[in-house]
Amino acid sequence: MDAKLTEYYKSRTISITDAAKMVKSGDIVGTALGPGIASQELINAILDRWEELENVQWYDAVQMTPHRLWDLEFARKAYGHINYVPGFIGVPIRKVGEARLADYVPQVGWQAPHVAAARLSVLVRQVAPPNKNGYINLGLDNFYTTCVLREGRQNGRCRLAIAEVNENMPIVFGDNWVHVSEFDYFIEHTTPISEYPMRPEPTVTEKTIGALISDMIKDGDCIQMGIGGITEAILAGLEGKRHLGIHTEMVPPSLLDLVNKGIVDNSKKVNHTGATTATFCAGDKALYDYVNENPAVGIYPSTITNSPIYIGQNPNTVAINQALQIDFTGQISVESMGSRQISGSGGQPDFQMGALWSDGGRAFTVLRAATKKKDGTLVSNIVPAFEPGTIASVPRYLADYIVTEYGIAHLKYKSMRERFEALVEVAHPDLRGELREAAKKTLYP
Repeated sequence: MDAKLTEYYKSRTISITDAAKMVKSGDIVGTALGPGIASQELINAILDRWEELENVQWYDAVQMTPHRLWDLEFARKAYGHINYVPGFIGVPIRKVGEARLADYVPQVGWQAPHVAAARLSVLVRQVAPPNKNGYINLGLDNFYTTCVLREGRQNGRCRLAIAEVNENMPIVFGDNWVHVSEFDYFIEHTTPISEYPMRPEPTVTEKTIGALISDMIKDGDCIQMGIGGITEAILAGLEGKRHLGIHTEMVPPSLLDLVNKGIVDNSKKVNHTGATTATFCAGDKALYDYVNENPAVGIYPSTITNSPIYIGQNPNTVAINQALQIDFTGQISVESMGSRQISGSGGQPDFQMGALWSDGGRAFTVLRAATKKKDGTLVSNIVPAFEPGTIASVPRYLADYIVTEYGIAHLKYKSMRERFEALVEVAHPDLRGELREAAKKTLYP
């Protein structure tokens, strides 16, 4: 960097303790998504001040770095001083949410940067060291950071932005650079990057669903998918496919394997031909090494990656996402059952719509046909109607393919009765009779 930028950087390099002291009562403190989140040490240094702070909110998404707000006892003790108000309910904080010790900000992926820019007064996150030209790479995530730094500054909401400079943060290309001057302070702190826990071997049910969807994927398709055992089963079934592209929210952990096998080359994409595009990356060190300074991978704000219009510009876009329940009319629940907040909508509505706008696009929603309760009874996940309070994250007019371990139901362009007849054929065989009885009361004369 030139002398002026070097002086700016050095004069504003502070300790973790000093950074934590800058948080004020009433602040909404946000960090990056997934592995871009501030370090455990920085987060806990802020949380250590809970007794002297009032009405502070902590905002994050796709939680990967453990800290004290994950703990029920601490969350209860700190409530009113520092409250958890995330933009996504991940597995690590589900118990805190169920105890009503965490609030939630409803949003979809393309909208998230504007939500963060309107809310956050403080931004803290990990970044790569600045380069010789005075630019900082955001590394493995740019879900909403650039929007907070620019739109949040412009609207007067973001008063403080702190970059935690970590030499281990990979440099990932794309629209993923900010100038040194866009941050107020810097912390030099080298720490391991959080890795996404790899799932165990997919279950028989997951493999069955995965095989059904793999058979529906064609050479040249552009794929988006979520995370979990079913995703891994789908990816394992892509042997022999060629020229697949990836435009997604999260770079899948299996990307490196798909590239090495010649399955993914992104050659048929219209946008970012030849490159995998996403808004964040979460996996293991091998994946992080692969994306580091690799022009075949790009990280972009979710205003780009999750824009249904942008998604739809790639032909043959295939969206693959999971659900908790689906009702007879095709409404899809992915985030709650009743008033119990289990997850967030994330980018699922974005890609569902984008895939349907794509020429040749398809949207697959996968779910297990039934759930076995502790007493051994089966409860269908295809239901006549949702329990009151359940969120229909994807409206019925966007429903396309519904996949269970018993087959594929195609709902697009079908009437409500036709939808039910397709859904009951992929329901659990032991529960189809009671579903037909329920349908007689709601769908037929």
